[in-house]
Amino acid sequence: MALIPVILAGGTGSRLWPVSRELRPKQFLRLFSERSLFQETLLRAQQVSAAPPIILGSEEHRFVIAEQCREIGVQWQHIVLEPAVRSTAPAIALAALLAQDDGDHELLILSSDHIVEDVAAFAEAVSRAEDAARDEQLVTFGIAPTGPETGYGYIRAARADAEALPVEAFVEKPDAQTATRYLEEGGYYWNSGMFLFKAQTYLQALERFAADVYRCASAAMAAAVRDLDFCRPGVAFADSPSISIDYAVMEHAANVMVVPSAFGWSDVGSWDSVRQVLPRDDHGNATYGDVLTVDTTDSLVRSEHRLIATLGISNTVVIETSDVVLVADERYVQQVKSIVSELQARGRSEHRAHRRVFRPWGSYESLESASRFQVKRISVSPEASISLQKHHHRAEHWIVVRGTAEVTRDDETYLVTENESTYIPVGTVHRLRNPGKVPLELIEVQVGSYLGEDDIVRFEDVYGRT
Repeated sequence: MALIPVILAGGTGSRLWPVSRELRPKQFLRLFSERSLFQETLLRAQQVSAAPPIILGSEEHRFVIAEQCREIGVQWQHIVLEPAVRSTAPAIALAALLAQDDGDHELLILSSDHIVEDVAAFAEAVSRAEDAARDEQLVTFGIAPTGPETGYGYIRAARADAEALPVEAFVEKPDAQTATRYLEEGGYYWNSGMFLFKAQTYLQALERFAADVYRCASAAMAAAVRDLDFCRPGVAFADSPSISIDYAVMEHAANVMVVPSAFGWSDVGSWDSVRQVLPRDDHGNATYGDVLTVDTTDSLVRSEHRLIATLGISNTVVIETSDVVLVADERYVQQVKSIVSELQARGRSEHRAHRRVFRPWGSYESLESASRFQVKRISVSPEASISLQKHHHRAEHWIVVRGTAEVTRDDETYLVTENESTYIPVGTVHRLRNPGKVPLELIEVQVGSYLGEDDIVRFEDVYGRT
């Protein structure tokens, strides 16, 4: 029986907008180090298990998941693409059904966007949880609270005399007064959203307490297909109720245990929690990028592209990206996702993507856009290529600024080197490929009556997007 890490990587991270966006959410960002939160989670899982992980994510993030695994040399067991967003209980059911195919393995459920500072203490907590899980227990990890935190749910233990304790209740996020009382009374732990149990133990509980979730997940896996590196469950998954594992199983089952833990944990659920994790100066400020602070205290100031200067502010969050600046009172950081909802309601795009958009072959960045023209900076990874395609409404001019481009234009194929250009007329079947060992960078000028990304007809694509 193996311990299989299950990495939940399907979140959107809207509370860390504008840095986190739908197409590049927080788990795939390098917020604190040279590795993303997702990559840190993968490496942390390797410290407690030799088994390749099962990764659950979305269609839109499939290539970034695979690429970030390859960057750090982590081989996965499965990358499961959820057909719809249905919260944690159905997602974990997919992993449990996969894991029980070759034995009743234990599953270590980890969110891909959390921070753990003390990996040795984390490994020790996992060992204690394994002991309980072998006795058919559903185990969760409770974090010893360091303050009256109102942004987390709590777990109340029935007693405090063992390494794994029976759970008496799961408690919703409290107000400040209630959170203070929890600390004074003791026996309360932050709900980390991490779990460990046998696959079969979870599926039995799910079938008993959330039968619709079990039925839909089972039907989806029965119809699952392989596609390149990915496992695609059937569409029956979309019929499942959207429900968390806490509501579906943990709050109802009698065999639920909590392992008290103190390994320096944060779910990085708000900009305030980011400030708490980052190094701070003598005035309590955490800064990133080109920042100048004068008479500024207890603030987070993050710049990605230009100088930000602050004067005479306190308890403020200032976040700058290429297209958005967020300024928020620290008391309101838990409500940042309300801005995301408002952007969606207004039909805007800033909640969904940055100006730089990643693709499996590289990336593109919009530099200028107006009526009938658009300018982009395109980067193609070594030995990668875009699909063989055409556009109905736009022509494209390509100017190579770094590397060498192999251009296919209808029936001809030719090379374009640095400081050279080429032209792709409307309706021309074309492909751009980087035959070299360094990234290919070019400036693309699009001209036409419609410049949307959906004006693409693909004929061939190594990434399965035709």
